[in-house]
Amino acid sequence: MKNYLLLAPLLAVPLLAGCGGTKVKRIDTAAVVDISGKWNDTDSRLTAEEMIGDSLSRPWISAASGPAGENPTVIVGTVRNDSSEHINTGVFVEDLQRALINSGRVTFVASKTERGEVRDERLDQDTNASEATKKAHGQEAGADFMLSGNISTIEDKEGGKSVILYQVNLKMLNMKTNQISWSGQKKIKKFVKRSGSTW
Repeated sequence: MKNYLLLAPLLAVPLLAGCGGTKVKRIDTAAVVDISGKWNDTDSRLTAEEMIGDSLSRPWISAASGPAGENPTVIVGTVRNDSSEHINTGVFVEDLQRALINSGRVTFVASKTERGEVRDERLDQDTNASEATKKAHGQEAGADFMLSGNISTIEDKEGGKSVILYQVNLKMLNMKTNQISWSGQKKIKKFVKRSGSTW
């Protein structure tokens, strides 16, 4: 009996420790939350929407439309991370693609990686799909324009304070002529104060 009395407080310790553990609160995915001051999902989404909106309001889109008003075909190329921090450019590219597709102003073609997967599937269909349903090779739509660019940063830091400037540059390149049909730039500046420092 004494042994049980001795064990009881020991068993209670993990239970009490668990009460002060990690807590999770769900928030709206559209909520603007800056914790570290670094590039985040809000920066990615708003930058993509603003820059694509600017791009599609410029003269190149009308000039690129076909004689019957057909939409030009666009692909998103490489967006380089030239910044001083880790930025998942894949998320930004997806935001750019979504803004372009949802605009209804362009026809969009799959990325290099996605095209490779589709081509593998067509090869598989050659062997396994019926003649009536398999898709022929050499029928892909070629892109008229490629969107590419980079994200860079300039940071000014002193003590526990820093000012970070994010600069996003995007260009719409004519695939036939290599001409730059549109060039856009978006800047985001953040003032970050670390704990212990004063404004």
